[in-house]
Amino acid sequence: MADRVKDTSKSDIAYDRRIAQALIDALCHKTSGTSPDRRLALLLELWQRTRLDWGFVTDRLAVTFREHAWLGSHDRRFVAETLFGLVRGLRRLDAALAAAVPSSQKRSLTDGHRLVALWLEEALIDEAEAARFDPAVAWASVRQFAASLQRAPLREQVAVGQSMPDWLAARLLADWGDEAISLAQALSSRAPMTIRSNLLRAPKATLIELLAEQGLEVAAGRYSDTALQLSSRINLFGIEAFKEGYFEAQDEGSQLLADLTYVAAGPKPKLIVDYCAGAGGKTLALAARMSNKGRLVSTDIDDRKLQQLKKRARRARVSNHQAIAISADAWPDELHRLVGTADGVLVDAPCSGTGALRRNPEAKWRMQERDIAEFVAKQRQIARKAAALVRPGGVLVYATCSVLAAENAEQARALAGELPGFAAEPVTGVDAALIDAHGHFVTAPHRTGTDGFFAAVFRRRA
Repeated sequence: MADRVKDTSKSDIAYDRRIAQALIDALCHKTSGTSPDRRLALLLELWQRTRLDWGFVTDRLAVTFREHAWLGSHDRRFVAETLFGLVRGLRRLDAALAAAVPSSQKRSLTDGHRLVALWLEEALIDEAEAARFDPAVAWASVRQFAASLQRAPLREQVAVGQSMPDWLAARLLADWGDEAISLAQALSSRAPMTIRSNLLRAPKATLIELLAEQGLEVAAGRYSDTALQLSSRINLFGIEAFKEGYFEAQDEGSQLLADLTYVAAGPKPKLIVDYCAGAGGKTLALAARMSNKGRLVSTDIDDRKLQQLKKRARRARVSNHQAIAISADAWPDELHRLVGTADGVLVDAPCSGTGALRRNPEAKWRMQERDIAEFVAKQRQIARKAAALVRPGGVLVYATCSVLAAENAEQARALAGELPGFAAEPVTGVDAALIDAHGHFVTAPHRTGTDGFFAAVFRRRA
């Protein structure tokens, strides 16, 4: 059964089914009012705008929901889940429909067909309800299409069954072998709602109590002592505990990257640099591990993200942090003064983001295979430059949120020969099950339930 049904409460499922049936009425032009259902019009507009540039779905939804305050919380959740479902399953839905209609009708397939196919796949409607929209389609075949692919060649199971572009399916098969299907399936599913308990604010037990007061149940993460998973889907940012800085939304794998950087930097590090900090999720996690002791510097070429980080740091009660905006070509004097002084430098390098496709599924349609070579070159350049900040005896942690070998293990091997004065060493500070035979940190959603991350540690010789 599809993720929406599997991971949603019974009351929400019933509500979703009522909405889906109402929207089929609208698609069939059987609405009782004089104007079409506004939810359907908004959903179709969102989908069409998303396909124009494959921009971030989460950002587009946030803007849309601010502009359309008439949408209730259930409607917002339904619209969001449906849009994500279309993005995740586009190729599979189109293939299922193409196989289920007469050849004379193939050119007349519409976004309405995609919506109906998705809701049928998610068990929000049945075949009879789907046939109301278009009786010429063999909807039973659409519903059974994903299961029928289990007998197809592996590449088709990954590319079509899990709705991946051909080039990405080929790379997953080459890099992961027999695990490629389960990995692709996990990357095509919905990510859990994971948060990090902010130990600067209160112990984790206090956060659990605060969430329980709001009727929210949580489960402990599998690997990090700060990770919690929420069992229900809500607007995290509207919770008072979030506004007061008790937690941050952060995947458990991302939390572990901060943990292993902190451990590698040595006991009571005096300076850690988060070199590609972005909006600073790992910076905030590092600050909590450092207990606001020592110095924590975040850099990024996007000053807007650093401004977001500053706001987040204030809310999280972080007091040992400094943000420094840099350019791709030059460092400001305040960063130059730190050359050769950092106990640890985390380079969470720009990458394909394939390890986070559960959260950003539009990326698989936006990316081209040629982009991978560009990422690899940029990653190597950034890592070599950031290495200058590391003191003798300190560490450089190279990390990505990718599941592709070109950006991970192959890149680590290349860096081992291109960082003069550095030597690779095994990762420590995380569960041994997350460290591969080469001493690298590796997570993947089908193995660990987290997003896909990679990290390699290089220590500068004293």
